[in-house]
Amino acid sequence: MTQAHPTGARALVDALLTHGADTAYCVPGESYLAVLDALYDVRDRLKLVVCRQEGGAAYMADAYGKLTGKPGICFVTRGPGATNAAVGVHTAFQDSAPMILFIGQVGRGMLEREAFQEIDYRRMYGQMAKWVAQIDDASRIPEFVSRAFHIATSGRPGPVVLALPEDMQHEPCTVAQPQPFRRVMPSPALADMAELRSRLAAAQRPLMILGGRGWNDAACADIRRFAEAWQLPVACAFRYQDSFDNTHPLYAGDVGLGINPKLAARVREADLVLAVGPRLGESTTSGYALFDIPRPKQALVHVHAGIDELGRVYAADLPINAGYPEFAAAASELVPPASLNWVGSAETARGDYLAWTEPPATPGELQMGEVMRWLRERLPADAILTNGAGNYAIWLHRFYRYRRFGTQLAPTNGSMGYGVPSAVAAKIAQPARIVVSFSGDGCFMMNGQEFATAVKYGAAVVFVVVNNSMYGTIRMHQEREFPDRISGTELANPDFAALARAYGALGEVVTRTDEFAPAFERALSAGGPALIELRTNPEVITPSATITQIKGQSKRR
Repeated sequence: MTQAHPTGARALVDALLTHGADTAYCVPGESYLAVLDALYDVRDRLKLVVCRQEGGAAYMADAYGKLTGKPGICFVTRGPGATNAAVGVHTAFQDSAPMILFIGQVGRGMLEREAFQEIDYRRMYGQMAKWVAQIDDASRIPEFVSRAFHIATSGRPGPVVLALPEDMQHEPCTVAQPQPFRRVMPSPALADMAELRSRLAAAQRPLMILGGRGWNDAACADIRRFAEAWQLPVACAFRYQDSFDNTHPLYAGDVGLGINPKLAARVREADLVLAVGPRLGESTTSGYALFDIPRPKQALVHVHAGIDELGRVYAADLPINAGYPEFAAAASELVPPASLNWVGSAETARGDYLAWTEPPATPGELQMGEVMRWLRERLPADAILTNGAGNYAIWLHRFYRYRRFGTQLAPTNGSMGYGVPSAVAAKIAQPARIVVSFSGDGCFMMNGQEFATAVKYGAAVVFVVVNNSMYGTIRMHQEREFPDRISGTELANPDFAALARAYGALGEVVTRTDEFAPAFERALSAGGPALIELRTNPEVITPSATITQIKGQSKRR
């Protein structure tokens, strides 16, 4: 059935509703005023979250996509708005998160003149989005939007960018809405699953690595049943630690930055690695050092939803193009032989993990490892933890234990500023769940303005800011490469707790380990956003090395 719309903007909003959109994130701009007006008419069905900077809005859309599996919807204005939002698009692309970014564009009669704030978005976003297009004809809006939803969610998920010329948004049109989008994923072939079973049955030192975007609760349960049946040691790729219950006896740790040396050795010494979902990128392979290129010494079974990832870096012995729920369901039906060659291997791997996650003592009165130990005992299994990039995240990834899928939001592209907006989006989307945001002092200041968004929408996130007055990760590398030549890494910070109070929220400073638990409980019961500033010893740059130790190990001394 066709329907007449007074404007292309209203046709666009109706298309979003057709495909199940319930939330959109934005910073308003005059280039899409007509869309804002159309959203007013459906405000009871499509929640508009107004942000303070386009990078924060795009991060929120990315986080929504990761949490729900549906594309996060983001609206920004042309030019400066689009360039600000690019950081979120890049994150969604490398993190394989479904997102649709709509950008207001100059009128069609002004194109190719470098009109006010004009950019060619196909050229700008070409390498960091799955599809970039411009809707020049309002009657084609349903077609473009349907395609955007399908591309964003099918195969390897990712971001789509659609530009909306300003005059097109005002154009009356008659359109026919399609059916709501359906996620399209390949399933593993029977022959592939039979070969996988044969390879597993013959293996002596197998290891499964989980990761990637596109999992759900059912898929995680299926892959757990498969691992239990075969008694496979399981590791998770960089910042995909919620793919498998970290308290499960088969869990061996995360294969990412700061990997447990014993787990790294286990990967290198494995005779079969079953990688389900991860791209096997730089962070997950320790700089492409865990596997030889192009042919790993380990037999490699690589399962990935994006066919372009198979064989991209590593020539797998058995490449399987499949969605992860589809693969996990098939794997859960594989029956192991009567006896396995690696009985006891999982117990050893688990013991190595437990020893690695015992927090060591570090200089200073505030022990970050003990803070994480307390949180892993205090927080419920469904609590959502978010973080951006920085050395502070090492403590979270190493010492916290994720128990359920959908509880970790963190950028695999190492983008700073992610922890605050992603937590706001998570709390708005899942208000009944505890959400804790982690940021370093440098990380927080990149998108800390979204604290105002949390206050506006009553998003009761507990924001934890780890303050060591430096860009810690860069300082660590700097001291390793150029010891005692500090350049560009020192910071002058505000009183973060006072800043939170200026927004009308709870703000507290913690300088000792025993102060954290009561401060956290007060933050949880505050009834709104709350911020805890952890002032740490600048010497403590990682759980296992101080700045002084790193300087002493430098080859340049």
